[in-house]
Amino acid sequence: MPERKEFFSTICMVSRAFGTTLEMSALLDLIVQSAIETMNGKAACLFLHDEGKKSPLYFPLAQKGLSRNYLHVEPQEAIRAADVILKKGYLAIHDATKDPRVKHHDLKKAEGIASILVVPVMVKDALIGLLALYTSKARRFSDNEIEFLTALAEQGGMAIQHTRLLEQIRRNTQLFYDLAVNINSSLDIKEVMKILSTNVAKSFGVKGVSVRLLDRDNRTLELVASYGLSRKYLDKGPIDAEKSIAEALSGKAVVVRDASKDSGVQYKKEKLKEGIVSILCVPIKEKEDVIGVLRLYSDVPREFTEDEIKLATIIAHQGGLAIQNASMYLRLKEDIKDMKEDMWSHRSWF
Repeated sequence: MPERKEFFSTICMVSRAFGTTLEMSALLDLIVQSAIETMNGKAACLFLHDEGKKSPLYFPLAQKGLSRNYLHVEPQEAIRAADVILKKGYLAIHDATKDPRVKHHDLKKAEGIASILVVPVMVKDALIGLLALYTSKARRFSDNEIEFLTALAEQGGMAIQHTRLLEQIRRNTQLFYDLAVNINSSLDIKEVMKILSTNVAKSFGVKGVSVRLLDRDNRTLELVASYGLSRKYLDKGPIDAEKSIAEALSGKAVVVRDASKDSGVQYKKEKLKEGIVSILCVPIKEKEDVIGVLRLYSDVPREFTEDEIKLATIIAHQGGLAIQNASMYLRLKEDIKDMKEDMWSHRSWF
C-alpha cells in the first residue's frame, strides 16, 4: 500500500504542473497517470458531465488502461455512481465482478478489473464529473487512498474550471468586439440585432435568443431579431407586455427555471413543444427607459449564474446603445431634410 508521503509528493507534483501549463488535456492525463502509478492501479478514467445533454450523460475526458469496448458501457455506470457519491462522497467496490451496485460483471471480468474506487470532481460545490481508479487485484481502499484520489479529483476540477474560464473570456472578448464593430458600422437595427442574437446564442450555448422591442401603444413586445427558434414558435401570437415575464420591463433581469410551470410566462404549451425549458430575460434600455427585452432560451434546465446574468445585461445595454445611435441618426437625417426644405422656401423671397 502506498505511503502517505507518496500521496503528498504526487499532489505537489500535479500542483506544480497546474501552475506551469494551460493545457487542460495534459493536466488531466497527468492526473489519470498519477492515480494509476501512486495507487498501483490497472487503469483510471476521468468522466465529465455533458452539460449540453438533457440526460445526465458522462463521457470519458481522460483515461488510461481501459479498452474501447469497456469505455462504451462505462458512462452508464458513471450515472449510477454519481447518485451514491453525492450522498457518501465516494464509491468503493471491493469485487466489481459481483457487486450489485454495478453492472456488466462479465465485461469487468474480461477487462481484468477487480476493484473500483470513484470520487467526485467538483467545481463550486457542483458535481461536474467523476474520477475512477480500477485495480487488477481485489482490495479494500483505505481512508488515505480515498483522500488522495479525492485530492487528485480536486486538481482535475480546478483544471477544467480554469480552462472553461479562459474559453469564456475568449468568447466574451470576441462577442464584445463583434458587437462594437457592428454597432459602429451599421445603422440597420434589425441587422445589428440579428448579429447580436446569433453571437449571444453561441457564446452562452443556448438553444435560442430573441430581441423584442416594446410597442407602447399596444403594450406588446414586437420581434426584431431571433436565432435558433422555429418560425411556428415565433408566429404563435402577440406577446403581451403585461403577461410575458413582465418584471423585466421594470428594469430587472428575470430567470425562469421552468417555463412550463411559471405563472409569469405566456404560451406555455408552445414553449414546451419548442423544447424551451429555462429562460433568461434582461431589459434593453435607451438611457433610463426600458424599450425592450433580450431573451435567452435553454432546452435543458439551467441555473443562469450571476456572471451570466451580468454579461447578458451588459450585452442588452450595448443593444440599447445601437438603437439609440440609429434613432439619433434618423432624427438628424429628418432635421437636415427639414432644414433644406426651409432653405428652399426662403429662396422664394428673393
